[in-house]
Amino acid sequence: MQRARMAWADIHDRFLASDPGLIRMLSALSTVCAAGLTLGILAALDASVPTLVAGALTAMVSTVAVTEPRPRDQALTLAMGVPGALAVMAVGGALAPYRVVADVVFVLLIFAALYIRRLGPRATTLGIFAFQLFFVTQFIEARVEQLPQLFLAVLVAFGSSALIRFAVLRSPPGRTLDRLLRAFGLRLVLVLDALVEVAEEGPQAKRAKRAADDLRRHTAQLHTGALMIQNRLGTGTPDERTATALQRLAEAETAAERLAVLVLRALWPSADVDTLTRHVTKARPAGSVTDVLDAAALPVLISELRALRGAIRSDPLRPTGADHAEMRDRLLGYRGDQQQLPDASPAMQDVFRSAKDFSHALFGLHLAVYGVTPAVQDAPEAARPQEKLTAQDSGPAAKGPVPKQQGPRIRPTTRTALQVATGSALAVVGGELLSPQRWYWAVFTCWVVFISTSSTGEILVRGYRRLIGTVAGVVAGLVLAALIGNAPWPAFALAGLSVFGMYYTMAVSYTLMSFFVTTMIGMLYTLLHTLTPEVLVVRIAETAMGIACGLAAALLVLPMRTRDRTEQLLRDVLERLRAVLSQSLAQLGGESGGDLLDPARALDSALDSLRLSVQPLITPISPLRSRRRAALRVLGLLETAAFHTRSLAATAELVPAGLHIGADERLVSEVRRIDHNLETLINQIAVRSEHDITLVRGPGIPIQLEVDEGEARAEDINAARRVLRHLHRVDESVQGLARTLHLPVRDDS
Repeated sequence: MQRARMAWADIHDRFLASDPGLIRMLSALSTVCAAGLTLGILAALDASVPTLVAGALTAMVSTVAVTEPRPRDQALTLAMGVPGALAVMAVGGALAPYRVVADVVFVLLIFAALYIRRLGPRATTLGIFAFQLFFVTQFIEARVEQLPQLFLAVLVAFGSSALIRFAVLRSPPGRTLDRLLRAFGLRLVLVLDALVEVAEEGPQAKRAKRAADDLRRHTAQLHTGALMIQNRLGTGTPDERTATALQRLAEAETAAERLAVLVLRALWPSADVDTLTRHVTKARPAGSVTDVLDAAALPVLISELRALRGAIRSDPLRPTGADHAEMRDRLLGYRGDQQQLPDASPAMQDVFRSAKDFSHALFGLHLAVYGVTPAVQDAPEAARPQEKLTAQDSGPAAKGPVPKQQGPRIRPTTRTALQVATGSALAVVGGELLSPQRWYWAVFTCWVVFISTSSTGEILVRGYRRLIGTVAGVVAGLVLAALIGNAPWPAFALAGLSVFGMYYTMAVSYTLMSFFVTTMIGMLYTLLHTLTPEVLVVRIAETAMGIACGLAAALLVLPMRTRDRTEQLLRDVLERLRAVLSQSLAQLGGESGGDLLDPARALDSALDSLRLSVQPLITPISPLRSRRRAALRVLGLLETAAFHTRSLAATAELVPAGLHIGADERLVSEVRRIDHNLETLINQIAVRSEHDITLVRGPGIPIQLEVDEGEARAEDINAARRVLRHLHRVDESVQGLARTLHLPVRDDS
């Protein structure tokens, strides 16, 4: 029984970690409940089938389209959506008999709904309401005499959505933030488990590669969870100071990632691991032999990792207990080598120091979330770090400078509005030619393939994923319909499950979402006893038509090529990289550079946007293999540079105030050279100059800094070495990026 409880607890924790804050589950559950409640009320009122369909679809869109984080803003958006929805429903019902006029108005409405997105999230939501409600009137072929019932359906749908959102499944921002922090802590636990497994397996084990891949995966998930929390800090906490304090989780994430890198580096020294990215890490030779001294230190490392893992087992962000205090003091002792380091290679000793950093970051996060604890105050080795953490958390974080962007002459919202309107007009014509009764599927597909896309390549990738999901959903719908026959309740239950699956997978897999959409349509037609293979074949054809029309519009109307989009985002990443390096050096030189965590997180966000933008280039089905390899190489180098820049910023935050590493003239010269190289790259990408632009490779990052050995402590020397190591890796990444982009590098040593 105890083993079963532990297994269930492990499954529960992994589920919470896989869906941070339960955001996806609550969104899907709210949508299903709102639609079900609407159908129940309308059925009790003996509403007609078109009214039931209109009510269910309106409840779904009114639930999922409202994305503001504050409940007050959500309520205001819903209240503003009701009159707009009624007006659109009235116009759609009045124009339904006039096919051509209705199509023209529909296209104009699509343009307006997308054009007003520039006004913010509320305008975006209202635009979605307008599009979806007009679509509903065309879908059910509404008539003027049906408008009173349809108005009732809209009011019931919005009321049901509000009831579910604000009462039944109410989730205040503070509670959501608590769930996000819990999920972040659980992901920290998974990273620690993976670290223990990697260390226990060793480099010669058969499962070594799999264990290392698991470590990479869990660390990437930790990064994603940290970004989600950062995005909600401003609204999930009662005041700005608390939000600033909770940003200490970025230190925990960076420390965990650095610990993972150093563990892999120590176990596979010949592989030269300097990042967790898969794109640039050299292949590890099978059966790498660990140094004898490192092999002797490995059990000690495993013991320390297990102790840290055990200390946070009950609450990942609230470690307590005597064993925890002892373990904390021991790990923090490695910081300045007060605790005797194992007799091992420098790489393995760095692992122990990094374990200290991870422990310190975890306690800093605990301090920010729960406040000062007596145990932390009593630890002499933790006193100075805690003072620094308290000083950091004393007020709102200073926002880093936002790099200037060379924006396009036409706003993205205007471009998208024109493209979707043009594509929708083509889809209306093409859809009518394919099936005068199902033409709206083509228009709807054209609308959705443009959502969250910025280039032609992204639309192409989104389109083929939707087509694959639609085909799979057609097959599943036919199979399920054959199995359940004419039984209504199984069909109704499967339709509800499909709605849940659609919204639960929307953020993680567009193919799965499309699959569940088509399965839901199959079950609805089963309930109406109108499902035939011909209907679902038309569904596939109309989907393909909508994708083709969207692509044609993206290519013909103000096209944004994938290359242009990626170059724009690449400049953004490099600009933010420069900003973080500049502020980090200023802080290392003794200047007040403000909080470095915000600009470092902005760098991560820019890199995530670039990663999404290059998906058309790196997708496995891309026929351009050389461009795929180049894109992967660029992405890997940028991820490496971002990791070491982020680590440099975290180090600068913790370097003692009296140690002015950044004031060393040789270091300043090298950083200026790196900054010059970054500026050269940015300018070359911006203007695509035909002239030879050369980057400079200097004498290298200085091996030693001018630190008075009589006064310098081991902790300060280690901090200086870490700064140099991170700068060296950034320098290598920038030069590698230049070579990948076919820019010459001049040796100026």
